Amino acid sequence: MFFAVGGSANPTVAKEADPVVAVDDSPGGLQLVAAPADYLRQGSPEGVAAASRMRMVSRFLPAGVASERGLQVKTILAARSISDAFPQIHQIGGVRADALRWHPNGLALDVMIPNPGSADGIALGDAIVAYVMENADRFGLQDAIWRGMYYTPGGGAQRGGYGHYDHVHVTTTGGGYPSGSEVYLR
Repeated sequence: MFFAVGGSANPTVAKEADPVVAVDDSPGGLQLVAAPADYLRQGSPEGVAAASRMRMVSRFLPAGVASERGLQVKTILAARSISDAFPQIHQIGGVRADALRWHPNGLALDVMIPNPGSADGIALGDAIVAYVMENADRFGLQDAIWRGMYYTPGGGAQRGGYGHYDHVHVTTTGGGYPSGSEVYLR
């Protein structure tokens, strides 16, 4: 965060003042949290206080639920971001033996959806696909597959996604293997 403040409360005083500057170099950020839409109808001061609460959030993405062993950097970023954005996800698969190159080379994730056939499960899978598509450039997204649909950046959705009814498959361009000095940001 960066703030610059300067000026005078008395306009008749023509004095130059140095601006007051506050710089926050900490690995955190400020997040404003909105109050519920009906807070004024709640009829209590606590409802009004809820409109102005804040919390500090780190800019750094912690390791998520996926094992990062063997994953490439863009795949790790996607896995951590999905874990952060969707706390209801408890399992993300990554590197595994496969006849195709994506999983063995650390380029693909399998985001397991709880109750994948339920309305809530389908909505969650749809939200994850929308999220990775919105962040396609950031994640180096090659494609996503969910419920028989194949999604590509710029190409949209096409039939022929080879199943994937219990998980969202996410493939990245990789970005190389980590050196250990990477920093993953929100």
